Amino acid sequence: RACLSIYLLITASSRHYVDRLFDLDPQKVLQGVIDMKNAVIGNNKQKANLIVLGAVPRLLYLLQQETSSTELRTECAVVLGSLAMGTENNVKSLLDCHIIPALLQGLLSPDLKFIEACLRCLRTIFISPVTPEDLLYTDATVISHLMALLSRSRYTQEYICQIFSHCCKGPDHQTILFNHGAVQNIAHLLVSTSYKVRMQALKCFSVLAFENPQVSMTLVNVSVDGELLPQIFVKMLQRDKPIEMQLTSAKCLTSMCRAGAIRTDDSCIVLKTLPCLVRMCSKERLLEERVEGAETLAYLIETDVELQRIASITDHLIVMLADYFKYPSSVSAITDIKRLDHDLKHAHELRQAAFKLYASLGANDEDIRKKIIETENMMDRIVNGLSESSIKVRLAAVRCLHSLSRSVQQLRTSFQDHAVWKPLMKVLQNAPNEMLVVASSTLCNLLLEFSPSKEPILESGAIELLCSLTQSENLALRVNGIWALMNMAFQAEQKIKSDILRGLSTEQLFQLLSDSDVNVLMKTLGLLRNLLSTRPVSLCFAFIQVSLNKCTNQCQEKFERILYVHWNLVIIQLHLMINSVACSFQQKHFVVSLNAFLCNSPRTTRGLYLSIKVWRGTYIKKTCVYFFLSPEIWLFLPNYMESTGFLNLTAGLCT
Repeated sequence: RACLSIYLLITASSRHYVDRLFDLDPQKVLQGVIDMKNAVIGNNKQKANLIVLGAVPRLLYLLQQETSSTELRTECAVVLGSLAMGTENNVKSLLDCHIIPALLQGLLSPDLKFIEACLRCLRTIFISPVTPEDLLYTDATVISHLMALLSRSRYTQEYICQIFSHCCKGPDHQTILFNHGAVQNIAHLLVSTSYKVRMQALKCFSVLAFENPQVSMTLVNVSVDGELLPQIFVKMLQRDKPIEMQLTSAKCLTSMCRAGAIRTDDSCIVLKTLPCLVRMCSKERLLEERVEGAETLAYLIETDVELQRIASITDHLIVMLADYFKYPSSVSAITDIKRLDHDLKHAHELRQAAFKLYASLGANDEDIRKKIIETENMMDRIVNGLSESSIKVRLAAVRCLHSLSRSVQQLRTSFQDHAVWKPLMKVLQNAPNEMLVVASSTLCNLLLEFSPSKEPILESGAIELLCSLTQSENLALRVNGIWALMNMAFQAEQKIKSDILRGLSTEQLFQLLSDSDVNVLMKTLGLLRNLLSTRPVSLCFAFIQVSLNKCTNQCQEKFERILYVHWNLVIIQLHLMINSVACSFQQKHFVVSLNAFLCNSPRTTRGLYLSIKVWRGTYIKKTCVYFFLSPEIWLFLPNYMESTGFLNLTAGLCT
């Protein structure tokens, strides 16, 4: 009963604030809004009560009325901004009342204080995760007007840049901002006297340049006060600058480097950006800084072997990353209980970042992979990471495992000792596509002929899983599925080959042969080659020969179309497949069937014929010559063969 009385008292007090908004005296309304502003500061319960009691629609009404004084409209915007600083439910309630169009309309006012109040409220709403970024782009004139407001004051510069940096979430948004002159309008803000303005402008450039070559190429040539932007970014990397500025500058330079605007061997990358990001991985840094530093560094070195080697020997980075899995330790220096509680809840982000960086470090160099695996309990950490509750950690752990699985030595030793195939097979069950792609790529490596994990993976029912992947609408999954089956069939027992053929079925096999992607076709031909490469193969021949006979004209036309475009790749696989079976008498009828399939149309044969005439490589020419010298082909196209002068063309090559 006492609690109910207190609740009623609070509600009555909140009702009093709302009632004053409807007073007929404008001065009393203004004073009521000011009192409301003071009452809600730092009081989330009061904010929630006022929203429930209907304060938001009335505040928006007063804000939009031209009869309201500028001071009243400004105070209404301030109160709405304060309400938005509460919980996410508060922001949802404001969005339901269509607050964004009202605030954007307020930006047309000539009064600077009112504009700043509207922008501050908009900033607060747009940085909330519940606000759709596309709301900023519904009206094409909004971006142009915001660009024009950048010159009004340092507050408009700070708020607008912050809005842009939070609402730029992809290439479409980047293009819109770029086409409205974002680079030119924001560049000069990097030398502003206000730290907040410089910082928000820097963040804006970091999202604009991310995976965007057009923006990156433009940034590298822009100068401010006679200094190019990359030089300004490098100055912001200096140790005496705030950590936030160092990190964001490094992100800008990283994006420009990955986009090709800056060379990977440029001194600003090798001597400035990379060392800065390694510093951010130190245990002296805050959790958020260590996470962002490691993930940015992983992105920077992901595709460049030399950067990977430099990073691996900088400040003992590989050993330093091992501390990411021990955080927070029992002797943690954190004395702030709230900070410790926060870090405990977000410690999984450190593990995710460490796995990502290890994956990039070990992408190419065998010595680096060896150092990573020899790090304390590394394989155990990867195995544990594959079973974590966080899907992001699991994905990062799979990426790390994929990177390390490129090592022949580790496949034979560490991977076998820790039976990594077991948690990997669990990951492949009902996983999202992004994780399936990486996990199936890893499985391809584990199924290589020299991998000890191949046999237990086969016994765990991998064939059925991989055959299902070949039917996926996702191209990467189809490629990985058929690739893994190709590896599995290499020098495999007859039973395994038969299981693969039964799992794929005739229809699926030729669906893969008629796939529009040449990689799927190449791997399918590779699978057929491996299925036919060892004896006894009577069952495989019978199955494939029946499949060839059932092949529809539509399938053949698709195959011809791909062959006509990618003949230089496909004919090598065809030649290897034919050679692997042509040596046996019992396989003669299969060769006839295959040649009939390939040569049933002059267009297919002409593609092979042109490869002899055009291709400069001796191996390709010999491949085609061997194909044409097969006696069976003359059964199908004797006139074409003679009319093209094939014998004259090949005589010189054969001699």
